Amino acid sequence: MVTPLAETTEQPRSFSTADIGALAHLYRAEVYRSTIWRTRLDNTTNWSVVTLGIALSITFSSREASPVPLVLVGILVTLFLILEARRYRYFNVWRARARWMETHFYAPMLREGDLHTEEGWQDTLAADYLTPHYHISFLRAVGRRLRRNYVWILLIQTVAYSGKIVIHPVPVSGLTELVERAAIGPLPGELMLLCGVLYNAAWIGTALVTLHLDKVSHRDSKETAAMG
Repeated sequence: MVTPLAETTEQPRSFSTADIGALAHLYRAEVYRSTIWRTRLDNTTNWSVVTLGIALSITFSSREASPVPLVLVGILVTLFLILEARRYRYFNVWRARARWMETHFYAPMLREGDLHTEEGWQDTLAADYLTPHYHISFLRAVGRRLRRNYVWILLIQTVAYSGKIVIHPVPVSGLTELVERAAIGPLPGELMLLCGVLYNAAWIGTALVTLHLDKVSHRDSKETAAMG
């Protein structure tokens, strides 16, 4: 009596019409939630672009305008990136669930015309509903948003700041004058330039390290890669 039961439970599950309908509604719900959070991601990116645009307008409004707004906007951009990374972790949960159903339920059904899908995929999805958790770390979320959007914002900020101190009020004549122009109030130019180098080096390092972490995660576990 035990053997037939064990053999039955090992067979891939065949979904009924009611099961398919329920999964379809569940999929629609996950797509809707991921769409809502995707819109929230766009909002923080837009805020960063707008604030950078305002800083550029103020800084380049005249030859005598200070480059300080381009320095201060870096703080706001960093804040928006942190907020966006936090939102991305939520978005990634809903997106991963929808993608999981697409690859393990809908894709096999369309390709083979058979509802006997990959064994155990529903257990992974059920476990994610029973014990919801973020699929990626905060650092990896920062890295993803940095590589996909904020690298361009930070690049424009850096180029604009460098261009401002090089050409205004007149083109710089030497390294000494460049350092003098980089000074802000009591802060010497050497310190400001050093902070700028460290600022950009930190973002480049974050992008490269998190890219490596993503590759390692996808290589070591197929399940982890699919669900995040």
